[in-house]
Amino acid sequence: MSAAVACAVVQEARRWLGTPYRHQCATRGAGADCLGLVLGIWRAVQGDWPEDVPPYTPDWSEPSRQERLWQAAARHLVELPAGAVEAPGQVLLFRMRAGAVAKHLGVVSAIAPGRFIHAYSGHGVCESALTPPWARRVVARFAFPAGPPGGSDQTGER
Repeated sequence: MSAAVACAVVQEARRWLGTPYRHQCATRGAGADCLGLVLGIWRAVQGDWPEDVPPYTPDWSEPSRQERLWQAAARHLVELPAGAVEAPGQVLLFRMRAGAVAKHLGVVSAIAPGRFIHAYSGHGVCESALTPPWARRVVARFAFPAGPPGGSDQTGER
């Protein structure tokens, strides 16, 4: 990911801070879940969403054990190799419980000390320390692809 794209991703993520948590929403200031946050950043940096997001429930993918979020991220973002150096702008994919499907996203906002921005139930869009309990849940890292300069300033809504 270029430095310019990484900077744009972090800048946009910071604009979402304080947005309340709303399941299946992607509207800065009104509501977002973790996927909605990443989709909102995508829209601002890259333009239109690359595919429609089907409705999902809080337990999505658990009954089928399919890594749907991981598969979608790999289709549209650049998956980084295991052990990739943490860098601002990276999208982190978390497995919240051992053996569960990965279904939480965040964006690295700073390193040394590590911080990330995510939409978290009960907290809204916030910036958190990438503490060892969070870091050990990271199962994949992605970078935004090089996108159109300036992207779009739409916030979109699902």
